Amino acid sequence: MGMPASAAGAEGRGRGSAIGPYTVLRGLDDEASGIPVPERRFIGRSADGDRTVLISAPLPGADPGRFLAEAETSRYLLGPWSSPATEVAAPGDAPWHARPYVPALPLPAALTVHGGPLPERTVRALGAALAETLAIGHGQDLAHAGVSPAAVLLAADGPRLTCFGAVRAAAGDGAPRSGLPGLESGSLPPEEAAGGRPHPAGDVYALGATLAYAATGYTVPEREELPAALRSVVTACLSRDPAARPRPAELLDALGPAPGPPAPGAGAAGPPTPAAGLDRAGPLSSASGLDPAGPLSSASELGPAGNPAGRAVALLGPGWLPGRIVAALARQSAELLAATLPVPPAPQD
Repeated sequence: MGMPASAAGAEGRGRGSAIGPYTVLRGLDDEASGIPVPERRFIGRSADGDRTVLISAPLPGADPGRFLAEAETSRYLLGPWSSPATEVAAPGDAPWHARPYVPALPLPAALTVHGGPLPERTVRALGAALAETLAIGHGQDLAHAGVSPAAVLLAADGPRLTCFGAVRAAAGDGAPRSGLPGLESGSLPPEEAAGGRPHPAGDVYALGATLAYAATGYTVPEREELPAALRSVVTACLSRDPAARPRPAELLDALGPAPGPPAPGAGAAGPPTPAAGLDRAGPLSSASGLDPAGPLSSASELGPAGNPAGRAVALLGPGWLPGRIVAALARQSAELLAATLPVPPAPQD
């Protein structure tokens, strides 16, 4: 399967159109998937051919100010699987932002390429990497507020979590968000659908729905449809009570490899330990008592360098992605390497 067709028809942003200093080569998303995408995404190239980027632009009718505000905040995101904006439109210009391109498939496209739900190994690795990304962001006091199947891009070295702030950009706090363009209803936390302020526990709900989609093809499957080994993890994330949802670091304990020995000089704090309420070997119990709106702070959640010790990377080795997806990534890369910028029309006499 090749790349999706170009984005012609999305307000004229087809191949050869300009967004900022870049010329559009292709659209990233395939509308046939039926999964809402909270922004329009294109692969573009600089005029000198030296830079290929992933460009995001707001949906028609979206608030450009909120869209750009979220893009500016995303610049501060840390972690290997986050996708911060590195360029943002200048004030007064049409809104867009961009980051360096890596060959990647949106999660819905990956399921299409694979021919159905992803293997448990892939879902587990994906969940660990995304949980690690959320743990780092929450440690920065940043709720992602945009986790959904379309926000996840699968690359050979691991996922990329995009669409930062999509829920906030769609509507301000206090305004109902259910049914708004670009927001996938199954991964929209109920409290945020009703207009509540996005918070870290909402990210966990959306992560659970996204993992359910990866494992079954649906964001709201029946419990019995989920793989048995992932059932308790996903079900805990999808609790309607934000206080009962686990924290990302607890999910990393449940999905990821066991923590290693403490680093030299780590002192009495010792290695990370599974957080209360989650059992790596067994079902999840209530995570009550956790503040769903507060930042992460305990040593078991963030290591001395401010991150969860890169534990997810251990699950992202050779074979983490199915062969058909790897082949599709290779084709995407080859197509873009061979792509040339459209020749502008000759001036009329």
